[in-house]
Amino acid sequence: MPSRKGEQISANGGAASVVAEPHGSWLGLGLGLSSHPRGLSALYFTELWERFSYYGMRALLVLFMVAPITEGGLGFATPNAGSIYGTYAMAVYLLALPGGFIADRLLGAKRSVLFGGASIACGHYALAWPSPSTFYLGLALIAIGTGLFKPNISALVGGLYSKDDTRRDAGFSLFYMGINIGAFLAPLVTGFLAQSSIFKGWLAAAGFDPRMSWHWGFGAAGVGMTISMVLFYLNRHELRDPDVASPDSTSSVVRQGILVSVGSLALLAIALLSDVDGFHWLRWLFVVLPLLGIAYGATRHDPDARRMAAVGVFFIAAMIFWAVFEQAGTTLSLFADALTRNEVLGFSFPSSWFQSANPIFVILLAPIVAALWIKLGKLQPSSPVKFGLGLVFLAGAFLLMVPAATYAADGRVSPFWLLGLYLLFTIGELMLSPVGLSTMTRIAPPRMSGQVLGIWFLATAFGNKLAGDIGGAFTASDPDALALSFLAQAGLVAVAAALMFAIAPTVRRLSEGES
Repeated sequence: MPSRKGEQISANGGAASVVAEPHGSWLGLGLGLSSHPRGLSALYFTELWERFSYYGMRALLVLFMVAPITEGGLGFATPNAGSIYGTYAMAVYLLALPGGFIADRLLGAKRSVLFGGASIACGHYALAWPSPSTFYLGLALIAIGTGLFKPNISALVGGLYSKDDTRRDAGFSLFYMGINIGAFLAPLVTGFLAQSSIFKGWLAAAGFDPRMSWHWGFGAAGVGMTISMVLFYLNRHELRDPDVASPDSTSSVVRQGILVSVGSLALLAIALLSDVDGFHWLRWLFVVLPLLGIAYGATRHDPDARRMAAVGVFFIAAMIFWAVFEQAGTTLSLFADALTRNEVLGFSFPSSWFQSANPIFVILLAPIVAALWIKLGKLQPSSPVKFGLGLVFLAGAFLLMVPAATYAADGRVSPFWLLGLYLLFTIGELMLSPVGLSTMTRIAPPRMSGQVLGIWFLATAFGNKLAGDIGGAFTASDPDALALSFLAQAGLVAVAAALMFAIAPTVRRLSEGES
């Protein structure tokens, strides 16, 4: 196809490489975007605002559910709040499976992002209306919209690079920094609106009910999503949809769509049933089923089947990672609220502001990690080794919380315990999450990028569900039990890291479709 001035487009296994103009664009803002394809800037800022909306709402969700009705909350018990949070967070990523299928087979990535973003914005505005029915409606709209949005904007980033472009991991690291700028700003804004006595005072002075401050925070998240969609629409011409599958008959598309939808609903039903007494064993299916898929794909001679086996290995590692990491919205959020001194140098702040610690560390460290991968070039560690390193830092973070939980028996602990945890969290996250996105777009069989990214986000879905279940057992009255829980989880993650290092050469061969 003809190329635009200043760009060179080449197809390589369904991915396009777009070489940026040497001077870049004003959107680069000194972040290193000028050395990357020009479309990365548009996706960077679109995702920044979408994540502002998501993390702004996430910072409030559990705290809003457990807050007493007299304080404007829902008055839920902690186990119920944890279960709802886990189910919602799981659904957000689980719906990436049908979202990837819809993009690959029907709408294309760009239109899927637009439709998904509109649904997310409507969901946040529903949450801004104080009603139990609009609360659940809002969660459903956000989950559906994110299923369309999340895998497909990542597929658009992958489509900017050829499969052998050494800038790929660095590009995803920069994209990941954009995610975390939004995630950093969001809790500060929504937490101030929802929890700050200053804002509550302003509401009261203006004649509004200060107990409804939670919903002002949810509404601010909706504004962020609206900005995201405006930016994406204005810059859509700089983007190119990844190659989609060859047109199938209508009946074939409908049949495949039904299978994907039924499969997604079945996974959701299994996850919900696993919360019922007597059915907790179903959670083992989250590991057993991927293991069966890995065994099947690894024994096939088909290169694509072997690549899907590698996807399965990354899936299990990522699921374990997110099951611990995503307790930021449950266990760690409640720890910050109930067991931490939320003040520094005499300045008190809302407990939800701790949610900004991880993204600010990402903002500071992502350029360093991106530069490191560029500097190392072909000498950088393989993706499986990077995953193992990510798990090591995650284990260290929860190990750090063991003494913090023990000291909480004598009163609220210093905020620096949580800040130390989030620093280690961040280093582990940068080793695993942007690398995982990059790896999925690189090893995905042709014309399956959306569906493979849907599988990648399915690992996040199951991890979030497990994080919600673990968070539901949080109790501020038994620090010893909490310390034991942190220690057990650190040990589990350390074992997963050791296994990942051991099988790294095999996973690398599978990723290339080799025997």
